[in-house]
Amino acid sequence: MEISSAIENVTGMLGMVSGANPAGTNGRELEQARPALLQNEEELRRIVDLIPQQIVVLDAGGRAIFANSRSMEYTGLSLDEVRAEGFRERVFHPEDVEKLREERQKGLAGTAPFENEQRGRGRDGKYRWFLIRYMPLLENGKAVRWYAGATDIEDLKQAESKLRQDERELRQLIDFLPQHVLVLDAEGTLVQANQTTLDYSGRTLDEMRGSGTQERIKRDLHPDDVDRVTSERRSGISKGVPFEIEKRVLGKDGQFRWFLFRYKPVLNEKGCIVHWFATATDINDRKQAEYRMSNENLALREEMDRSSMFEDIVGSSEPLRKVLRQIDKVAASDSTILVLGETGTGKELIARAIHKRSRRAERAFIGVNCAAIPPSLIASELFGHEKGAFTGATQRRTGRFESANGGTIFLDEVGDLPAEIQIALLRVLQEREIERVGSSRPIPVDVRVVAATHRDLSALVTEGKFRQDLLYRLNVVPIQMPPLRERVADIPLLVEYFIDRFGKRAGKKFRAIDKKFLKVFQAYGWPGNVRELQNIIERAVILSDDDTLIVDETWLKWEPVQGTVRARALDIALVRQEKEMIEAALAESQGRISGPAGAAAKLGLPARTLDSKIKRLKINKYRFKTAHAD
Repeated sequence: MEISSAIENVTGMLGMVSGANPAGTNGRELEQARPALLQNEEELRRIVDLIPQQIVVLDAGGRAIFANSRSMEYTGLSLDEVRAEGFRERVFHPEDVEKLREERQKGLAGTAPFENEQRGRGRDGKYRWFLIRYMPLLENGKAVRWYAGATDIEDLKQAESKLRQDERELRQLIDFLPQHVLVLDAEGTLVQANQTTLDYSGRTLDEMRGSGTQERIKRDLHPDDVDRVTSERRSGISKGVPFEIEKRVLGKDGQFRWFLFRYKPVLNEKGCIVHWFATATDINDRKQAEYRMSNENLALREEMDRSSMFEDIVGSSEPLRKVLRQIDKVAASDSTILVLGETGTGKELIARAIHKRSRRAERAFIGVNCAAIPPSLIASELFGHEKGAFTGATQRRTGRFESANGGTIFLDEVGDLPAEIQIALLRVLQEREIERVGSSRPIPVDVRVVAATHRDLSALVTEGKFRQDLLYRLNVVPIQMPPLRERVADIPLLVEYFIDRFGKRAGKKFRAIDKKFLKVFQAYGWPGNVRELQNIIERAVILSDDDTLIVDETWLKWEPVQGTVRARALDIALVRQEKEMIEAALAESQGRISGPAGAAAKLGLPARTLDSKIKRLKINKYRFKTAHAD
């Protein structure tokens, strides 16, 4: 017999015996049927008592009116105690009584079966979990009785608890992993992420899920990776086999780092994909190393392609030795260097010598001729640009500062930089970070700056063409490269060096150079300095036929040294005279520069211009001040 049918019959019988009058039954018929009903009731009670469930019959209001022997054996209560008020409070766990009170009352007020899980106390005082199903006995569409069958689910609850504990421990283990671990659904939408992933992104799991996969990809991936990653990810998920993707992911610090994502499908017993597991390993250091190697290879190719002035410093004159001593002192530091000197004196050679002797020698040396780049392109050349930053920017480009990261950048002819680039360069020197054109995201860079110019930057500052604060930042350690006319003793060594170099390149061997040409070289003023000497010798090597190098004197189109000396003597006299006039004005104004009684007014010069001249001529203006001068 079905349990439900048995209980329905029992409850029906109990109702009749207890005085309920079913439709169509009069008192006399009931009296005649009573003996049979009582016998059937007793049989049904015995059947119900044999059912391996605890069964309690409730009236329409939920009060217990019957309980089978299983119920009373478990609880240790009598039938009268089951029928008494407060039965539920005596049997069920207090927490469950309060928690389920409203739900139970709502169920009993209706006509539909319902169920709940509660902890029932046994006669030993211990609680066990039961699943209680409530079934109504209906008459005229109303519930006149309820029967409640309780099934012991303690083992199931213990198993669930064990499973939850195992799940918590597994979650903690996954959260402890240094790798990023993600769980995706069959379509690739994020379901779970471990704590490492959440800590890196700075978001909660709900925030990671909330905006949708495609929006999250666009938000968290590097703009240059979005299209590629979206395509590769879609392709990998559609194929349903393990795959890998390298991509840059945004961290909570606003920086992107490279990760290797490995995706693996999880199949059910039918072989269908139900989830994807994904792990992400940080490979940023490896990618940066590859990036640096690529940049250094690029720099090496550029250096090999470029016709360098000469490969080594040649000469032993005292002016040159003084420069070399400075290089030895400053190379080990990271200080910014400003190399000054006329065109062709070898300023880039000095910058390379500093780099080779520094701790950055194994990293890239990137040279930039600021005067050779159009003003409209120099920002992109130095700092790079993002895709779409301007017309023609079809892809992101890395600038020279990023290429030189970890190494040295040489800014030749820095005095020719436009004003807006001077501001950007000042920020690089102050903050050690750049911004690509078309982006507002700062990128940190570790670069040593060596700048060079043949121009008088102080005069440019006075003229408003160069920022004074940038000059201060660049001029940390100045190195003055002497012109070739002050290195006359080095000319024979340089000539020999260039003859050997260009002779090997042309497949020629020269026994000597005519000594008269050496005298001409030493008497010549060399306005183009070493670069001009190099060009003269290269031309002579190409045009000479025998083993003696021949130089055409008409190639030397400038005044010889005598004329140069006269010109220089005139320059020196003018400088001396200018210095004397300024010192006299300072003495007369007691060291004051500006104001109606200042030296600038006496000389008819702007105060700023006079201050620049005082610095250039190395005049100590403070020695002219008196105790009363302000």
